[in-house]
Amino acid sequence: MANDRPSFTPDETKRYARQLVLKGFGGAAQQKLKAAKVLIVGAGGLGSPALAYLAGAGIGRIAILDNDIVSVSNLHRQIVHTGAGIGLSKVESAAIFARGLNPEIEIVPLQMRLDAENFGPVLASYDLVLDGTDNLITRRLVAAGAQTLQKPLISGAVSMFSGQVTVFAPHLGGPGHEALFADAANDDDLPSCEANGIIGPVTGVIGTLMAMEAIKLVTGIGTPLIGKVLIYDSREARFTELAY
Repeated sequence: MANDRPSFTPDETKRYARQLVLKGFGGAAQQKLKAAKVLIVGAGGLGSPALAYLAGAGIGRIAILDNDIVSVSNLHRQIVHTGAGIGLSKVESAAIFARGLNPEIEIVPLQMRLDAENFGPVLASYDLVLDGTDNLITRRLVAAGAQTLQKPLISGAVSMFSGQVTVFAPHLGGPGHEALFADAANDDDLPSCEANGIIGPVTGVIGTLMAMEAIKLVTGIGTPLIGKVLIYDSREARFTELAY
């Protein structure tokens, strides 16, 4: 990640006080967060909690990429949006939330539709990417760009009462996206939230886990979910970790 060692303002020292006194984290890790640049693809159910916790933690620059607008059906799970934001672009709504939560950081809203030509130049400016999108076409595009540019990819997915999170980092020795999502798979094989529904808190659990994986990768603290997928079953209150 970035090697810059920025100092903290008095306001930042107060804001991040609980992390600065955390044994095994402290000022060195907080400096890495401040120097980090993170891209979140998707400002929906997963991108919302990930954004909230990464902004709160003090990631120095966060870009939010989405091409959708806020609708009332989003509000039960997409926690950065409100009724007042219905009709706004999701990136604009998300940026308003994040800047209100933490004015010390830089928020970059990117209202755009991804394609193979524009994603690489966007991702090149960031240290890692979180993918909270809901279709395999976009997921594969993000994964291909991350692998080409050797950027860690934190991937989350949810459906109905369950969800999963993993980290793809082939440049660090882990398996690629195709190891978990075979090339033969398509969106018709996967349950969609629109057709099958989703319980809101599941997106909060998975999105928060995605934020934690990003913090681990930025700071070098802990063991990321590289080559492992963590599955959450909300009905049984059970987590299962599988290697792949």
